[in-house]
Amino acid sequence: MRPKGFVASLNCAIEGVLWAAKTQRHMLIHLLAAVAVLVTALMLRLTLVEFALLALAIILVLFAELMNTALEVVVDLVSPEYHLLARRAKDVAAGAVLVASVGALIMGYLALARFLYPPSADVGEGFLRTTGNLAMVAAVLVVLVVVLLKARVGRGTPLHGGMPSGHAGIACSIATSVAFAAPALPVLLLSWLLALLVAQSRVLLGVHSYLEVFLGGLLGTAVTVAVHLLFR
Repeated sequence: MRPKGFVASLNCAIEGVLWAAKTQRHMLIHLLAAVAVLVTALMLRLTLVEFALLALAIILVLFAELMNTALEVVVDLVSPEYHLLARRAKDVAAGAVLVASVGALIMGYLALARFLYPPSADVGEGFLRTTGNLAMVAAVLVVLVVVLLKARVGRGTPLHGGMPSGHAGIACSIATSVAFAAPALPVLLLSWLLALLVAQSRVLLGVHSYLEVFLGGLLGTAVTVAVHLLFR
């Protein structure tokens, strides 16, 4: 039966949140994390803008988790037996939670950035153009481009096989960003050695071919070089 009146509708909404927190482990984890983040924000005496970023991140994740739970319940009701489309619906809903969680991490990092660097560090307008932040931006861009290419090619999965190799792309992206940080020569060589080992491991495990690993590494390097040269 449809709820009668605003109070009844509000009670239904509250019951929905409580049921999700009681039955869904991830929802409970998100709620506990939200409490911890808010308490930490009060202890650190964040500014209004910083607190607003954290609050928005929390709301975004909780909203996505509630929608994911609702969709899973509907799918189980409509298709109690295994069906490929039911699986796809649940996967996409879980992907929404993943995207929201990544976005929340980014907003949390921006809100707490001034506590993660020494007082002498500049966290003003040029903060995002520092080498470390550009490295993270480049890595995210590499992941997005890899996902788009794998979706276009239609072979493999995000973590297993397909063109190009995402692991090789991320590894080479990190090694390239290390090079832009101008470290000592041993550090630079070790970073590229680790990147090559990651790429080689994908071939040895039979997940990727040498061509897929090479193109993934080339993609990661090219995107990272472009980001640092254009925006540093």
